[in-house]
Amino acid sequence: MTPTAIHPKITPIYQTSVFKFDDLDAVQQYFDEPGSRYLYSRNGNPNSDELAAAVNQWEGGAGALATGSGMAAIFAALMTYCQAGDHVLCAADIYGGSAALLNLELSRLGISVSYVPFEELYDLNSHVQPGTKLLLCETMSNPLLRVVNLRAIAEECHRHGVKLVVDNTFATPVITKPLAHGANLVLHSVTKYLAGHSDVTAGAVVAGTPEDAARLRQIGTVFGLTLSPMESWLSVRGMKTLRLRVAAHSYNAQQVAEFLEAHPAVEAVYYPGLPTHPQHVLATGQGHGLFSGMLSFRLPDDAAVVNRFMQRSQRFPFAPSLAGVDSSCSHPLYTSHRALTDEQRADLGITVGLVRLSVGIEPVEELLADLAHALS
Repeated sequence: MTPTAIHPKITPIYQTSVFKFDDLDAVQQYFDEPGSRYLYSRNGNPNSDELAAAVNQWEGGAGALATGSGMAAIFAALMTYCQAGDHVLCAADIYGGSAALLNLELSRLGISVSYVPFEELYDLNSHVQPGTKLLLCETMSNPLLRVVNLRAIAEECHRHGVKLVVDNTFATPVITKPLAHGANLVLHSVTKYLAGHSDVTAGAVVAGTPEDAARLRQIGTVFGLTLSPMESWLSVRGMKTLRLRVAAHSYNAQQVAEFLEAHPAVEAVYYPGLPTHPQHVLATGQGHGLFSGMLSFRLPDDAAVVNRFMQRSQRFPFAPSLAGVDSSCSHPLYTSHRALTDEQRADLGITVGLVRLSVGIEPVEELLADLAHALS
């Protein structure tokens, strides 16, 4: 059977680092007609391009880049707008890995950073500097699930001539599409909900304009951020069930949050789906009634108490990542937010008693029974 007679329903895995050319004319065509064919997988591969196109379609963007991790996606987003001498604003409620990149590495590139408390995000007058290029924030913050009013923050950023970069990992485009609210770039740790099965490490950045999309592509090629074919293929496969999974995650997390809120051993619960959450009304409108599968809750600030919970739980193993179909728990103080200063952690309320749950799609009654046992 000739290759032209093969019509697979699913894109094959192009596990190749290089593509063949017949002659010099074919090579010239590659450079004269961008996108007409492939040359080298760092520059582009059918699988990584398919993933980028899928994320771009979900977010309603003008083009996207698939990267080797969520951290690579953050780096690509920052490099799209920044160079030596520039200044970056970042929401104080931010993933610890993002803070590590900003604190430890950007300064070496001559880029300064300062943090904006959650309550001041909608009035940046005292934070914007002459060289401020962008503000980085999360749709739903990690780990306290504070929800940002995207339209309001976009208007404030653009009033100052500042780009808005949004990490949409917790929400996913099923719940919220930041570009539609005025964001300039949207990024994801594809490792999490988009791929969804805890078997991939990947990232993606989506641009709101063709110019930014072209810049992202250049950054991905020059810095070697491109995702491998196998990881791209697995991510695309995972995304085929994204809508169903996010709905199931959200349903289960709502039940878990309500159970924890009523439990006498729990001091506080942080989940936007609860009416007691400070941004519940905003999250309801901005998220179309879905609130993600992520939540945090507070136990007494006693490591022994936290350890007993983790040791007794069978359905929420201590696994410091999130968003897989199987539930897990994490501990921000000991894992994701170690890179923050003691002062930053104290300001955010990240103490030894704070536990983060990634609620999976298992039968919810099994999850509730496990939590009742672990907390008893």
